[in-house]
Amino acid sequence: MKALCLYDKQDLRFEDAKAPALEHDDDVIIKVKAVGVCGSDLSRYAKLGPYIPGVVFGHEFAGVVVKTGAAVTGITTGDRVAGCPALYCGKCISCQKGAYSQCESLTVLGAKHPGAYAEYTKLPAENVIKLPDSVDFDSAAMIEPSAVVLHGLYKTAIQPGSTVAVIGCGSIGLLAVQWAKLFGAKMIVAIDIDDSKLELAQALGADMIINSQNVVAHEYLFTHSNGVDLAVEAAGSPITSAQVFALCKKGGQVLYLGIPYGNVSIERFYFEKVVRNELEIIGSWNALSAPFPGKEWHTTVHHLANGSLNILPIISHRLSLKQGPWLFNEITQNKQSMGKVIFYPELDS
Repeated sequence: MKALCLYDKQDLRFEDAKAPALEHDDDVIIKVKAVGVCGSDLSRYAKLGPYIPGVVFGHEFAGVVVKTGAAVTGITTGDRVAGCPALYCGKCISCQKGAYSQCESLTVLGAKHPGAYAEYTKLPAENVIKLPDSVDFDSAAMIEPSAVVLHGLYKTAIQPGSTVAVIGCGSIGLLAVQWAKLFGAKMIVAIDIDDSKLELAQALGADMIINSQNVVAHEYLFTHSNGVDLAVEAAGSPITSAQVFALCKKGGQVLYLGIPYGNVSIERFYFEKVVRNELEIIGSWNALSAPFPGKEWHTTVHHLANGSLNILPIISHRLSLKQGPWLFNEITQNKQSMGKVIFYPELDS
């Protein structure tokens, strides 16, 4: 089969790879219909390199079941499904408590197991989520990042009437804007340095948009605003990871969804906001809860099916896998700004 394999930093190859085969009774083999590019994929490509050289990359996907193991029930050939790519050990203390996102050995497809930038991929049956006919494959490929956002928001005190700021309007930030609206937030402020992303955030539910490169807006935001109940860091920038503390009111909460691949230096002005305003800082990782894979996944499917969650405007590019090496280079080296990118492996068949 054709696949995208990561051999080293900035060494992504479109090539033939071994197709997955049934090895365990609970295996499910899926023909990949749509697979999204995650920000973590871009960081691993540009900065970190693979866990295993030559591994099939990618983990945000949806497709159609083509084979099932002997013990699989409730999932049959031809089912339309999404995949939860997270794989947990089931043995550590965290797993025994049902805190699967804190598993000592947590990994995902495309890291130490062949991933979904391919014509076919494989998961245990419990990782497979059946889709209603009303949910398209493009939207289903983004159930995983939506579940990541929900996992974080479930840790907060957000409720109807809350005020929320989202800093960073990439895919995660735009999903956070929509979910904050669905949770009943009365005011959502979206912050970014890209006007086109801010316009999309406004179209998806943000009540106020602020370009933080605007000196006047920046000054107001960080020094004169009364602050919000919840500030969501979704940019994954070392700079915004510190600045986010200035967005909250006294006693407010900060939720970290972004991953800064670099050291975070916190100026005294921002650090004192944590102490003097008695802020609650919440870290969130992955998208899992008990019973596995968690309500984050089924809630996302529900809101996709009834149309209250709108994924499609976030997608900016739809490409074949063959265009993968070009795409990763274009974003990481040529600094081309893009929204969510979806690959269609069938285009390479």
